[in-house]
Amino acid sequence: MAKTPALNFNHAMIYTADVARSLQFYSTLLGFKIVETFEWQGRPVYARLRSPAGDGTIALHAPGPGETVPPGDGMRLYFETRDVEKLCKMLQAAGVKIKKPPKKMTWGWIHAYIDDPDGHEISLYWAGAKRFRKSKMAATA
Repeated sequence: MAKTPALNFNHAMIYTADVARSLQFYSTLLGFKIVETFEWQGRPVYARLRSPAGDGTIALHAPGPGETVPPGDGMRLYFETRDVEKLCKMLQAAGVKIKKPPKKMTWGWIHAYIDDPDGHEISLYWAGAKRFRKSKMAATA
């Protein structure tokens, strides 16, 4: 069998009903840096943003004419930050509903859950040195 060529993850595409609203959420509240935007008929229909602490990027994309945002079921975005609690407090003060507050999971990572303006689920987490280690599940009571 031939060796598979090496792949590098480029970005995640997030379809949104309102690119301007989502751009505000991801750039202002989560700190993503705007790389580029594209407007059509006076409104943004595409934007690419870079993680505030790394090389990861996301793209916000409006559906085409006559299309709707595909359902987000089965998708969750993960954004890592050292201070999950501080970020959650800041987001809550800005009116973002925290679905699940920060909690240490059985595998050792700290997770909190929110939704973006289109209902895409986001995990804000901190794994630290455990990020690339095999998880060991602790017994739960």
